[in-house]
Formats: sequence, C-alpha cells, structure tokens
Amino acid sequence: MKKTAIPLFGNILIAFALWTLMFSPWTAPHLNFWACMTASALILTLASFLWGGPWWKTLEIKKKGQYVVENVLLGIGIAIALWGIFWVGDKLSQWLFPSFARAQVDSIYGMKNGFSPCVLSMALLFIIGPAEEIFWRAYVQRKLADWMPATPHRCMRLTIDNRFWAMLAGVMIYTLVHLFSFNFMLIMAALVCGAVWGFLYWLCPNRLPAIIISHALWDAAVFIWFPIM
Repeated sequence: MKKTAIPLFGNILIAFALWTLMFSPWTAPHLNFWACMTASALILTLASFLWGGPWWKTLEIKKKGQYVVENVLLGIGIAIALWGIFWVGDKLSQWLFPSFARAQVDSIYGMKNGFSPCVLSMALLFIIGPAEEIFWRAYVQRKLADWMPATPHRCMRLTIDNRFWAMLAGVMIYTLVHLFSFNFMLIMAALVCGAVWGFLYWLCPNRLPAIIISHALWDAAVFIWFPIM
C-alpha cells in the first residue's frame, strides 16, 4: 500500500467507527444522535482539511458571480430532483416491501422527535450536509482517484479511468458505513444518494459547490421541511 494512502484509509475507518456508534442498535440508544452526528461531521471535516489539502483550489472559477449563481441554482435543482426520486422510491418500497418499509422509514424520522426543527435544520444545512460532501467527495473520492492507477479507456463515449473507479469505490464505502444500522431503507437511501452525488462529482468535479448545496438542502428538506410520509 502506498504510504500516501494510509491517512485516507485510516480516516475511512474512523468514519466507519463513528457511523457504527451512531446507528448500531447496541450503541445508538445510549447516545444523543444529533450531538454525535454534528461532532462526527466536524471530525471528518477536520480530517479532510488536514489530509485532503485545499480542495477548493481545484475548482476552476472564471466569473465568480456567475459561478456562484450557477452552483446555487444547480444545487437547488439537484435537491428537488433527488427529493422527487425518493418520493417515488417511497411509494415503490411500500408496494414491494409492505411488511417493513414504512416501519423502517418511520424509525428514521423518529430520530428528530424531541428536537427543535429550527436547530436541526441549521445543523443539517450548515454543518452535517456540507461536511459529508467535503469528506466523501472532495476528500475520499478525490484521494481514491489519486491512489488508483490511471488506465483510461473508452466505453459508450465515457472515459473509464481512475476517477471512475474511485467514484464506484466511494459509493460502495459510503453505503457500507450505514450497514450496522440494520435498516434496509436507510442503507438503500445511502446507496442512491451516494451514487447520485458521486456520479455528479465524477462527471463534473468543478461543480462540487452545487453538490454540497444539494446535499445540505436535500437533508433539511427530506428530514424536516417536506418529510416523505
């Protein structure tokens, strides 16, 4: 293993440990979920800055004002589209898995009981949502691409290279960190979200700010503002 990959895989293991503590049935009942999630987000953000370098310098910004407006609008559009995908997915899951789908979704929404919607919205918008994208895309997916050998080839007009394989690996890891929740619906949600955001980052890494915005808005919308019930 390359020496430069050791901090990357070490931080991925830390993410596994943190998510297991927050979601597993053995530890979750003894913890304040939102305090742990906020602390975990800050820990992963710090790791991204310490070992990921200044990722914002990789963005190509030609006209700052136009770039900001484009990313805000694109981020809102992605969040709306993703909410729609989950609305459809919720209806399909209740039809395909009537015995457990609704109960598992309700258990996820139950996590917000007893907490201020305003406080949770602020945490999701300004800490948790952005932190996850900074860690999983700007750090993990980008560094996985640096670590993997570059052997590009063409497939259906797409370039399959180290960045593509890093995207697939990043989606898999992002999904697996939710494994010990033993909540099939949560794991599938992580798979879908990870695939969407990972694919978008692979397709256009310069639009990372839009992906960050979409994650933050989607988190707050699907969990607080417009829950899918």
